[in-house]
Amino acid sequence: MYRAIDSFPRWRSYFYFITLIFFLAWLVKNVFIAVIIETFAEIRVQFQQMWGSRSNTTSTATTQMFHEDAAGGWQLVAVDVNKPQGRAPACLQQMMRSSVFHMFILSMVTVDVIVAASNYHKGESFRRQYDEFYLAEVAFTVLFDLEALLKIWCLGFTGYISSSLHKFELLLVIGTTLHVYPDLYHSQFTYFQVLRVVRLIKISPALEDFVYKIFGPGKKLGSLVVFTASLLIVMSAISLQMFCFVEELDRFTTFPRAFMSMFQILTQEGWVDVMDQTLNAVGHMWAPVVAIYFILYHLFATLILLSLFVAVILDNLELDEDLKKLKQLKQSEANADTKEKLPLRLRIFEKFPNRPQMVKISKLPSDFTVPKIRESFMKQFIDRQQQDTCCLLRSLPSTSSSSCDHSKRSAIEDNKYIDQKLRKSVFSIRARNLLEKETAVTKILRACTRQRMLSGSFEGQPAKERSILSVQHHIRQERRSLRHGSNSQRISRGKSLETLTQDHSNTVRYRNAQREDSEIKMIQEKKEQAEMKRKVQEEELRENHPYFDKPLFIVGREHRFRNFCRVVVRARFNASKTDPVTGAVKNTKYHQLYDLLGLVTYLDWVMIIVTICSCISMMFESPFRRVMHAPTLQIAEYVFVIFMSIELNLKIMADGLFFTPTAVIRDFGGVMDIFIYLVSLIFLCWMPQNVPAESGAQLLMVLRCLRPLRIFKLVPQMRKVVRELFSGFKEIFLVSILLLTLMLVFASFGVQLFAGKLAKCNDPNIIRREDCNGIFRINVSVSKNLNLKLRPGEKKPGFWVPRVWANPRNFNFDNVGNAMLALFEVLSLKGWVEVRDVIIHRVGPMHGIYIHVFVFLGCMIGLTLFVGVVIANFNENKGTALLTVDQRRWEDLKSRLKIAQPLHLPPRPDNDGFRAKMYDITQHPFFKRTIALLVLAQSVLLSVKWDVEDPVTVPLATMSVVFTFIFVLEVTMKIIAMSPAGFWQSRRNRYDLLVTSLGVVWVVLHFALLNAYTYMMGACVIVFRFFSICGKHVTLKMLLLTVVVSMYKSFFIIVGMFLLLLCYAFAGVVLFGTVKYGENINRHANFSSAGKAITVLFRIVTGEDWNKIMHDCMVQPPFCTPDEFTYWATDCGNYAGALMYFCSFYVIIAYIMLNLLVAIIVENFSLFYSTEEDQLLSYNDLRHFQIIWNMVDDKREGVIPTFRVKFLLRLLRGRLEVDLDKDKLLFKHMCYEMERLHNGGDVTFHDVLSMLSYRSVDIRKSLQLEELLAREQLEYTIEEEVAKQTIRMWLKKCLKRIRAKQQQSCSIIHSLRESQQQELSRFLNPPSIETTQPSEDVNANNQDNNMQPETSSQQQLLSPTLSDRGGSRQDSTDPGKPQRKIGQWRLPSAPKPISHSVSSVNLRFAGRTTMKSVVCKMNPMTDTASCGSEVKKWWTRQLTVESDESGDDLLDI
Repeated sequence: MYRAIDSFPRWRSYFYFITLIFFLAWLVKNVFIAVIIETFAEIRVQFQQMWGSRSNTTSTATTQMFHEDAAGGWQLVAVDVNKPQGRAPACLQQMMRSSVFHMFILSMVTVDVIVAASNYHKGESFRRQYDEFYLAEVAFTVLFDLEALLKIWCLGFTGYISSSLHKFELLLVIGTTLHVYPDLYHSQFTYFQVLRVVRLIKISPALEDFVYKIFGPGKKLGSLVVFTASLLIVMSAISLQMFCFVEELDRFTTFPRAFMSMFQILTQEGWVDVMDQTLNAVGHMWAPVVAIYFILYHLFATLILLSLFVAVILDNLELDEDLKKLKQLKQSEANADTKEKLPLRLRIFEKFPNRPQMVKISKLPSDFTVPKIRESFMKQFIDRQQQDTCCLLRSLPSTSSSSCDHSKRSAIEDNKYIDQKLRKSVFSIRARNLLEKETAVTKILRACTRQRMLSGSFEGQPAKERSILSVQHHIRQERRSLRHGSNSQRISRGKSLETLTQDHSNTVRYRNAQREDSEIKMIQEKKEQAEMKRKVQEEELRENHPYFDKPLFIVGREHRFRNFCRVVVRARFNASKTDPVTGAVKNTKYHQLYDLLGLVTYLDWVMIIVTICSCISMMFESPFRRVMHAPTLQIAEYVFVIFMSIELNLKIMADGLFFTPTAVIRDFGGVMDIFIYLVSLIFLCWMPQNVPAESGAQLLMVLRCLRPLRIFKLVPQMRKVVRELFSGFKEIFLVSILLLTLMLVFASFGVQLFAGKLAKCNDPNIIRREDCNGIFRINVSVSKNLNLKLRPGEKKPGFWVPRVWANPRNFNFDNVGNAMLALFEVLSLKGWVEVRDVIIHRVGPMHGIYIHVFVFLGCMIGLTLFVGVVIANFNENKGTALLTVDQRRWEDLKSRLKIAQPLHLPPRPDNDGFRAKMYDITQHPFFKRTIALLVLAQSVLLSVKWDVEDPVTVPLATMSVVFTFIFVLEVTMKIIAMSPAGFWQSRRNRYDLLVTSLGVVWVVLHFALLNAYTYMMGACVIVFRFFSICGKHVTLKMLLLTVVVSMYKSFFIIVGMFLLLLCYAFAGVVLFGTVKYGENINRHANFSSAGKAITVLFRIVTGEDWNKIMHDCMVQPPFCTPDEFTYWATDCGNYAGALMYFCSFYVIIAYIMLNLLVAIIVENFSLFYSTEEDQLLSYNDLRHFQIIWNMVDDKREGVIPTFRVKFLLRLLRGRLEVDLDKDKLLFKHMCYEMERLHNGGDVTFHDVLSMLSYRSVDIRKSLQLEELLAREQLEYTIEEEVAKQTIRMWLKKCLKRIRAKQQQSCSIIHSLRESQQQELSRFLNPPSIETTQPSEDVNANNQDNNMQPETSSQQQLLSPTLSDRGGSRQDSTDPGKPQRKIGQWRLPSAPKPISHSVSSVNLRFAGRTTMKSVVCKMNPMTDTASCGSEVKKWWTRQLTVESDESGDDLLDI
């Protein structure tokens, strides 16, 4: 990059290399880790039996038995049944098992470790085998030997070696005993001495459990280590056979050298040097093949093999499914317990006596003494009186009918609130009663279904695969029926034993589920009670302590000034508009911008802008332009302090400082705000003119550089990043202890083996230290163009330097501190090749094993352990670490559905014209593949450099112009086929249009100018065009979405990294702004300004030679010029400051923040990585739904009316299909859920998709506790309302049929009444009766008698007979029907013609004989006189009573 800066414009080099590192090294590379983790998880699920059970963590040598304690109770105690007792006395056995003995041994181990760490190099003349460290080692060896002998005597040898820990102790005893032998002291047996530090892990139970969790299941990790070693051996042997014959190449001459070279490529340190040396040695012919060989091996080793270590560690940190559910319950209980308690800063008021504020009531008769009453009690009546007065004033201009009822309404609202509280307290009873009611119908339906299945009514129907919606619906119905149904109703008589056993197991399973429901409800009630208790505690403190919730104990709780400060502090932009009818939030056009503006309050926005301006002003500061001597830079300092003073005063007056519920100092963010303010205020008031190096003034300036961290407190998402970073501090601390332990072991070993042995004379011709004195000449290589005059005999220019016997410049092992620093640098895989070469050259080749073992353990296990722990903590903080497999898939599905959008593809034109043909052509797969091939062909043109002077560039540019015109034709065809509006709907089409437009602009500029800039623009257009191919393949699109979504979700993490980098850059300018140039501090990489410091720190983030930059900043006299008065006048560094500065920065950024990016990428990859076997919504299901949505949403607005949801659900096919013949009830539930969502308003694409996703999964397995309760309650409510609607609709249909039949009957009765009234009037007022009957009347009577058998049944349907005196009669036509009383009408099953009914009773009364004969035929048992009276009474009753009944009355009945 520095060479590119010297050759090209600075901005171009920075942009290219920074984006290259960000996308390739931080995003794309981490995608491989995500792929390996997900693949390993899938394989582990499939082959879980191979690895064994996770929960088998107990030792097989122990068991438990009941033991009676001193209080007479019983408890379970662990008993070692497989460990025989030794022959030692009981007192020694008891002493050996006592905790005092164990603590004494561990304390001795600690002392031994401290003594070993205090060892250092004292010089060659001192006899080290007889010094105090040797004597101390002999004493500790004897002590630990006696400990081992005592344990063997107490436990027996068989019982002693049965424990793995005792085997390790016995190995240490044997090794350290041999180590104290003088001839073997400071040899390879030193490993046994330094490994005693591993026993200190037993001190901390948390550390012991963590180590066992990581390394306890050693089968997977051990197998991976063996696989890695085998790979190295095989690749080393292959490389040895391939390159051993190459001349001038010494890296593969022997197997050890080949092994070291391949191991160096595995660690990525200097692997390019290995490849370059090999390429230069093999020649140009075989260079491409050799390059491909090394690159493939490097990619496999770094991207796949190291990712496997991360996957194994994450798998070891994973919990079992049952343990996850149990921990979810425990975590919910713990959260409920923590919410119940107030913070300690508020509980301090409980230590003081209660002093409620009292008021005295005046203006009352003094006949009795009036006690003082609490002010809060009187406030209730004062507030009620004020409300009544305001309501009365509002009602004065109105009429008397609109009297004031505000107090009544408020009382009613209070009663409703109390009623709701009481209902919440009996939530479980309501839920149980509701479930019992809803289960009744379910049991009946289930019994009918089972009866139909047993009767074989389903046989003969074609077998059809049911959709997941139907399957999940029937699972829920079956679960509820089994859970709430009785055993007698579920078990029938004809079942076999297997069926009964299966039903019994189902019953047991669902009873367990019911027990889980009760536990979940208890936890929920406990949470509600905890919140209520917390509120009650706050109210009691507010009631009984006058100074509670008073800012600075001065401002009143309801003071006007405090209310004003609250309004100013909490003012926020809110552009969300709600529908007054449905209450739904309306989507605005610029809702993303509005959400950004409403992210924080107005006051916080002002402080964010002021802080950013202040940071920009600090970037102009340098050691040569200081804020103390630049008035223009002091302006920003004054503005920042003034604005922050106003902000803190407003917040303190509104929320309080410390002893209030919403105090400013209630968390670490508030403390940091006060600290930054005090530092800025002190610096502004002091403004020191002279700042000596390593003084308090310089420390104050370094603390002032923490100002950018204010944005962490002001932005909520930044606070979330910090919380996620520090909430998992425990596990990160444990990993740090393990790595420090590993470094301490190897550092102690290195001090005892390499102390004083790495020093060498700077004159390469001198070997012994005694000869390293005097001066010698060093030749310098310079350019030949200088034409320097050399002395006779000199071939090169040079200068004379003194001989010095010294260690290597960057590291040594003379004491434990320097050794741990060197090993920390090696742990970052930077500079370890140099350490290895020095150790091999100056100590011996066998000692190269030391550094290789440390690098393997530190790199493969230590660093990957950091990655795994950071990812695990990130998942735990997000709540995904305790999720089961089904719950994780559900969370991934919800996240994937949020990203899903309707297809932006317009429908095909209706006609078969030109647009329709264009549409068919552009949507054909062959057309799309052709365009993809053309994009690839155009990208191949960049494989040759486009140079203006090269004649090949012109034909390449011409071909690119041809491709551009083809793409213009493609865009034109799509615009014609889809119309401009339809083409603009798709983001991919917009991107293609943008790239094509840039291509057209490039073509114009290319033929107009034809210079280097136009060629560069053409290359950029080709690169932009190449990215369009990623969206045309499913796998590439998935990976691209992973990267894009990861960038979106990691935005605040990246901003946090930049803020940290900015703080370190400001501090680096103060500490190392004037350090002299060295090996890596040069004109490109230095801290002279904030901009260059940011560049250097970004280089350190990548890990490139950060240790060498640190050593350059550690330069001390006599290699620099110090100054006692000002730090900007010296060119020396700061040893302690550089050590803390660079090490802390590298750990925070490289080990923690960058691993957060890995965690986000892993999470997002699992979001898009789904298979069809998950039984959730797959990509095909989503695609099918998008197509159906486009068919219904013809306006492409993203919303549809509620009534169109029915058509959408009927059009769905495949796994989302709803069969109306079998699942009509499910269809009603889904439709009602959509109607209920926005109170009948329009529904969006995501609303319907979310409903389908909930209906397509098993909510008992996929949903978490709170979400499960809410979803089940919603579904119960939907089922109840749908049942009510179904019954209501059924009643309406029945009543409508009754009303239609009644109207027809009423029309028949009305016609009969008119005709029979005329006949009755004739009968009651008869004319003169003749004694003879004419022949016509006789014929008519005969005809009437012949027609009577036909009309008798109709007459019985319309009116009762005269024989129904007993109150009821049996229908003669249908003896099986129930009896009816007198006056009741039985509606006919079908209406009859009116003329026929009238003719059946249209009688001619020619004389009394005719009437008598007719009446006698109707009832022959009655006489003529009674017949007349009965008919008269009957018709009178019908006319006066039954004629008043209408169809509406029947509907009301």
